[in-house]
Amino acid sequence: MDVEVHEHDILIVGSGGAGLQAALTATQESEADVAVLTKLYPTRSHTCAAQGGIGAALGNEEEDSWEWHAYDTIKGSDYLGDQDRIELVCKKAPEAVIELEHLGVPFSRTEEGKIAQRRFGGHTRDFGEEPVRRSCYAADRTGHMILHTLHDQCLKHGINFYTEYHVTKLIHEDGEVKGVVAYDLSDGTLHVFKSKATMFATGGFGQVFSVTSNAVTSTGDGYAMALDAGIPLEDMEFVQFHPTGLRRLGILMSEAARGEGGILRNDNGDRFMEEYAPSVKDLAPRDMVSQAIYTEVNEGRGINGDDYVHLDLTHLGEEKIQSKLPDIAHFAETYLGVDPVEEGVPVQPTCHYSMGGIPTDVHGRVVHDAEENWTKRFFAAGEAACVSLHGANRLGTNALVELVVMGRQTGQAMADFVDEDVDAYPEIDDVHAEEESQRLEEFRERDGSETVAELREKLQNEMMENVGVYRTDEKMSSAVDTIEELEERYEHVGIDDSGEHFNYDLMDALELGNLIKTAKSVAVGALERTESRGAHSRPDYEERNDEEWLKHTLAYLEDGEIELDYKSVNITKHEPKERTY
Repeated sequence: MDVEVHEHDILIVGSGGAGLQAALTATQESEADVAVLTKLYPTRSHTCAAQGGIGAALGNEEEDSWEWHAYDTIKGSDYLGDQDRIELVCKKAPEAVIELEHLGVPFSRTEEGKIAQRRFGGHTRDFGEEPVRRSCYAADRTGHMILHTLHDQCLKHGINFYTEYHVTKLIHEDGEVKGVVAYDLSDGTLHVFKSKATMFATGGFGQVFSVTSNAVTSTGDGYAMALDAGIPLEDMEFVQFHPTGLRRLGILMSEAARGEGGILRNDNGDRFMEEYAPSVKDLAPRDMVSQAIYTEVNEGRGINGDDYVHLDLTHLGEEKIQSKLPDIAHFAETYLGVDPVEEGVPVQPTCHYSMGGIPTDVHGRVVHDAEENWTKRFFAAGEAACVSLHGANRLGTNALVELVVMGRQTGQAMADFVDEDVDAYPEIDDVHAEEESQRLEEFRERDGSETVAELREKLQNEMMENVGVYRTDEKMSSAVDTIEELEERYEHVGIDDSGEHFNYDLMDALELGNLIKTAKSVAVGALERTESRGAHSRPDYEERNDEEWLKHTLAYLEDGEIELDYKSVNITKHEPKERTY
């Protein structure tokens, strides 16, 4: 296969909020030649699905401070978040939101014309005393507005886009990253991209689970390529299940619905969150609400004895629902035939977000060990990365905060690096392109006995059942065994399409391999962590164990097996204490 070689000063893989923000910042702060590779059109990136808002202590509607935001984030993380990083991000959040406003994001407004803010789960004033309005929003399509605005700005600044290029390998040689190998979906050609600085902003891996709010493209590509390159993943056992996904579909009913006054009710019509979080009720952190829903269902109080509860918005009135929550109303009506103005919306927890990822420092530089040594030339941000902002549980609105703040931090760091420290493009061994060419051809030519669809469904069901909201030793051991079985069967996967143009059979097969590796890092790390903390809830180890487990997990892929190491949590002001709401 002929291989085309490209050279760019800064190469960003992924076109969601983190990738576009980093590209824009790097272009504004340097003369660097910046390119973005993306396997789908940028405005289809999963950031557009973020509904409820972006958290920043602007204080537009009531008193607030970044210190309170940092405290809430630390507490919400179940004290596993690195407090120095949390403080930095929360301090920079207001500035980042104001910049978004100046770039053109059409935020909803107060009567005075300021950016409107509303309540969100786990966000409080006075260090936990009562809920606070901190979420800056654009109706219930905030991520959509941010993504489109950043994309417009990137086009304005002439940033290079390689659209529908699927990256298949991270080129890691001599302790540094030199670029990537990718194939062009439109014609099947293979490309090598050399870069002075490479950034992964490849998003999450929600498709590991059968019920997820994530796009079908969230297949853990960046995680798997990092593992293959010998780079660890941090805290992968912590997977957030959003409490209010549409029943069986997983489509998100934003936390904004509860921020505007929505109530969760069981089969008896009870507002059951009063029992689990008496102070903040339905606005408790997501891990607590998801676990409460599962408890209600397991104790027979699901709607009609089934596996869901109701999100009740009927008391809000049609005008408020249509002005503040139009997309939520549309989704409920379109996919379930339910009018939220008149009746409760059936919801259940849905896989939503990975707190873990490729470990980085506060400048987005990827680190590869417990001492946080940098993998030179390699950067990451967004959901694919783990700067340890979220710890064991992410607060709502902090995903968009991370995308923008860490996108800016990483873009600046890459600009400084290529301007000050790098003169030439790295030399790359031809073996990388040759190996990827051979791998793609083998998939096209193989007469496999296994199908992608069957293996993917088995993986997703196994992870949902055994590594979901509640986990036990028995369940997770079963999941690890199943994943290892799927690894063997994957070697015999065949595809029907042997063509070169838009071969989505081939893309599905490659993504399945990434899902399996990512799932294994989640399951193995979860099995070893014998405690309950945040989104990692174990009935066989019900208590949080700070003495043994106040530490980050590092998962390495060595000879096909996941090997674990650990590193300490950075604590500055807030010592771990019981997490009550």
